[in-house]
Amino acid sequence: MTLEILVETAFAPVAEALAAGRIPGAVLAVADAAGGRAIRFGGFAQVEPNAAAMRADTVFDLASLTKVVFTTTRVLDLVAAGRIGLDDPLAAAIPDLRQYDVASAPERRLTVRQCLTHQTHLPAVEPLYTYGRDPHTLRAFVLQRAWKAGPPVYSDINFILLGILIERLTGVPMADQPLPPGFTFRPEAASCAATERCTWRDRVMRGEVHDENAFALGGASGHAGLFGAAAALLHFAAGLLAAPQSPVWTRQTPTRSLGWEMAHQGWSGGDACSPTTIGHTGFTGTGLWLDADAGLAWTLLTNRVHPTRHHDSGIVTLRRAVGDAIQTTIKGLRID
Repeated sequence: MTLEILVETAFAPVAEALAAGRIPGAVLAVADAAGGRAIRFGGFAQVEPNAAAMRADTVFDLASLTKVVFTTTRVLDLVAAGRIGLDDPLAAAIPDLRQYDVASAPERRLTVRQCLTHQTHLPAVEPLYTYGRDPHTLRAFVLQRAWKAGPPVYSDINFILLGILIERLTGVPMADQPLPPGFTFRPEAASCAATERCTWRDRVMRGEVHDENAFALGGASGHAGLFGAAAALLHFAAGLLAAPQSPVWTRQTPTRSLGWEMAHQGWSGGDACSPTTIGHTGFTGTGLWLDADAGLAWTLLTNRVHPTRHHDSGIVTLRRAVGDAIQTTIKGLRID
């Protein structure tokens, strides 16, 4: 009953966003360390070209949650197995990285830890898909490009490189990598929430990755491509809550751990979180947060880019409102 009260309270700002038409649909789910779960959902998984109602088990394009659910997890597994070190350069596993300038290319000195924590000179994003759709050629482009130096920013390129590193170390293409239970790179379209009407692909995206670069790279990349429903995310979160020794709980920078964002003023999880809270968001309107002190996880999944990203969905404010509602409520409910 405690979780039911919690999710009901936290769903109020989501219901308001749905009623105002800022987002088509949403699923909000919470789980505690004891295995309890509660879920609320509403609105539409698709509004055009045909309407489809949202369900509790609707599968979402998780976008950048791929970075933490798959890529960070897989990299840390490889580190634990001794296949690569956190402070090893990417070039240890990708010897052809900037292979025409092995003496001085800064990309050859980038480490696994720097990419996981977004402490590199690489840009936030690059429209790789505008250079073509051949995945092998685009991977070669990423590896051989002399990236313009800049201050550290949250960068898709960091995780595209980590995805290539995983492929090289395992010998398995990204789309065929083993995944945590309940996740897929190849969903059934009918089970999915729709994303954008893409002008590049000339169709509403449903069951195909929204991110253009991930699509051009073959549908799965280190930065995007993963699909899953709320139940899968809560199962994954429960595993992390039960693993306090995991390195993802250790702050690496003022705002980040390995792969994840950590609670700080103004972040997506709201300002009422404990300092041990980690989380991540996805461009399509997804998010997952885990509070180690409270033994609580929550996921807010929306299709806020459907049918277009070019409107004010209020997703930043909504995420924070949900997080603050959850944290404010649990202080009186004593979830153990």
